[in-house]
Amino acid sequence: MKYENITRGIFIERPNRFIARVEIDGKTETVHVKNTGRCKELLVPGCEVWLTAPGTPDRKTKYDLVAVRKSTGILFNIDSQAPNKAAKEWLAEQTFSKVVSEYTYGDSRIDFYMEKTMPDGNVRRFLMEVKGCTLEFDGIGYFPDAPTERGVKHIRELIKAKAEGYEAILAFVIQMDGVTEVRPNVETHPEFGEAMEEAQKAGVKILFLPCHVEPDEMVIAPTSVNI
Repeated sequence: MKYENITRGIFIERPNRFIARVEIDGKTETVHVKNTGRCKELLVPGCEVWLTAPGTPDRKTKYDLVAVRKSTGILFNIDSQAPNKAAKEWLAEQTFSKVVSEYTYGDSRIDFYMEKTMPDGNVRRFLMEVKGCTLEFDGIGYFPDAPTERGVKHIRELIKAKAEGYEAILAFVIQMDGVTEVRPNVETHPEFGEAMEEAQKAGVKILFLPCHVEPDEMVIAPTSVNI
């Protein structure tokens, strides 16, 4: 996925989870942060950030903050909408005969429903929930960076779907270069870790999708992963 325009800035502060103050060409701007997670280890005063200007009429803020360079030098995409967009592009390159976004299953909307028609005519049905990973320590990704009851609910739905004959997938889109594994952040949300462990035991496939990140784009890297 690619942004149509990109502007560099310097992060100043984040008064709340929705907005930040950024210096752009010597001027302070209030911008929208496209991630409600904490991102405390990323958004530190003086760090380099990148923004887009969607041009939506009547917006209170001109810019969206979508990427940040961590003190380690690694560039992170922190746009919470980017993982699904990147995953949709990636799925389009796979051998599915049908891909449906925002699929209603039970009491949830699962990110993707897919079908794959086999040579014998049988149709395999898939449900895939996507989570974006922006938290990294020592080369390992962690999720979530803030408690997510919604995330736990989605895992429970995947476990149920697996029992009903779907091929269920929990996919982590890793929004940085150089990281290939995501572990549950049990210190922040123990219940998510418990649910993820139950999912693995139930046969839900855990998929790690490393990405290549530039200020103006994020794409899932070529991988040998097959679904």
